[in-house]
Amino acid sequence: MSTTVSFEIPREVLRASRMTEDELRRELALHLFEEEKLSFGKARALAEMSVWGFQQLLGSRGIHVHYDVEAYENDRETLKRLGRI
Repeated sequence: MSTTVSFEIPREVLRASRMTEDELRRELALHLFEEEKLSFGKARALAEMSVWGFQQLLGSRGIHVHYDVEAYENDRETLKRLGRI
């Protein structure tokens, strides 16, 4: 079951930030991803961007994708099971 939550941002705040609603949504997604509060997929969805577009945005801001040793080891095990390595 999927639900959405809406909140209002006063127009004055939007004007003061000199951002569009889309830009503000992307900034929130970037911040939450960088703080490890959202996964890549969830942040990308919040930003309403494609996988490639969000990766490019992260790169342009110097934000690294979270990929730790555990994720690497899980990926290696999956590749071994699939006979790819």
